[in-house]
Amino acid sequence: MGRTADAIAEGVAIATSAARLAVKNHILVGTIAEGGVFDTEKYIDDTREALRAMAEEAEQSEKALAELRKRARGRHSDPVGTHDYRDRDVRNLKRRARQSHGVAAKLREMMDDREELGVIVEEARQAAWADVRHNLDRRLRVEGMRPDQDPDYDRMREARMQALRLVDLQALSSDQRAKAKRRKKQEKEAEKSSAKGA
Repeated sequence: MGRTADAIAEGVAIATSAARLAVKNHILVGTIAEGGVFDTEKYIDDTREALRAMAEEAEQSEKALAELRKRARGRHSDPVGTHDYRDRDVRNLKRRARQSHGVAAKLREMMDDREELGVIVEEARQAAWADVRHNLDRRLRVEGMRPDQDPDYDRMREARMQALRLVDLQALSSDQRAKAKRRKKQEKEAEKSSAKGA
């Protein structure tokens, strides 16, 4: 594989990974937050849309690189900044445009391949389930653990007590003072209102 083919494969892998992450988040929101049912067809459409967005981004990049290449051609002075391209950059800009074109073409091809879309949906579903399983496992282990089951209980006890004194009790005290202050203010306003009404 050449440099361009490698760059295209890497760009497609990154875009596919981003699409998988977007679909995973759709699955988590749709099934857990909104109480929906997992519907493969819906998530295939979501995957297609995510790939379409990535393909459009690659196509815009290709157009921008073509513009930069036109402006760079024939300019031989020293560049002023990072994106101030010169004639010596034309080949590199052309290669990068080809890479963007290749990524967009492959993503558009994937959008029409139902089997490939299904693979991304299944990987996203597995990733969503792994997130849920990990969160449940962590919460059950932490919230359900008894002191005699925690090997670090004695070692961490002093730190927990210090956090209770310095953070939790301070926050509770501050909250109580704020409530008392609000209550006094409301009582004064009530007194003023009743004095005006009398």
